[in-house]
Amino acid sequence: MIFDTHAHYDDEAFDEDREKLLERMQNRGVEYIVNVGSNIASCKSTIGLTRRFPYVYGALGIHPNDISDLTEEDYAWLEKSIYKPKIVAVGEIGLDYHWNENKEQQIVAFERQIEIAREAEMPIIIHSRDAAQDTYEVMKAHKVEELGGVVHCFSYAKEMAEKFMDMGFYLGIGGVVTFKNSRKLQEVVEYMPMDKMLLETDCPYMTPEPNRGKRNDSFNLPYVVNKIAEIKNLTPAEVIHITSENAKDLYRIGRKRFD
Repeated sequence: MIFDTHAHYDDEAFDEDREKLLERMQNRGVEYIVNVGSNIASCKSTIGLTRRFPYVYGALGIHPNDISDLTEEDYAWLEKSIYKPKIVAVGEIGLDYHWNENKEQQIVAFERQIEIAREAEMPIIIHSRDAAQDTYEVMKAHKVEELGGVVHCFSYAKEMAEKFMDMGFYLGIGGVVTFKNSRKLQEVVEYMPMDKMLLETDCPYMTPEPNRGKRNDSFNLPYVVNKIAEIKNLTPAEVIHITSENAKDLYRIGRKRFD
């Protein structure tokens, strides 16, 4: 069954049908979902989802686009809340230079959250947009290979893919790989070993072809699976099995921590 390693079901796009949609997941081939926080409010909502649905796990962290108003109280809440049941990672954290130029502030928040993850011995979920080298430098300086994690919604060329994978990180692959103009990502998928790949939706965003432009959800992941299978000359079942095992290893779901 499919493991969706990065979703935002707390988003308002799901307000009208969130419960019904999530209740159908396991009957439609989705075994596990990691819902990922991006600000304090969404982190709190994520905790709520993990309590209501046995197959939904959570990650808590502050997205680089949401760090400008962070307070010491927020950091203290995060440091405490990541120990709640079914929280499996710190994220999504990182750098985004596409929309914002507060680079120094973003780096400070990124570094602080890495250290929160270190204290809790948790992997990290990294968001990186138009900030490849700085992301890599922060990761290297803080020895994140000791933590492990994933560079989610991977969007760089294979040279950067190699650097991140050499640090032991997984790459999150989602709907973008199905786009007609996504040759760079398709080259990364062709190049990378399967034991470094995770499936993700980033829903409600990044909807794959042929549903691009509509709200995304985990039921669209077979389109991503089929494209990866085509690129890697594998069966869809092989892609699902390998990526699901990778995710369970990373988040220790069904492994030592949660069995």
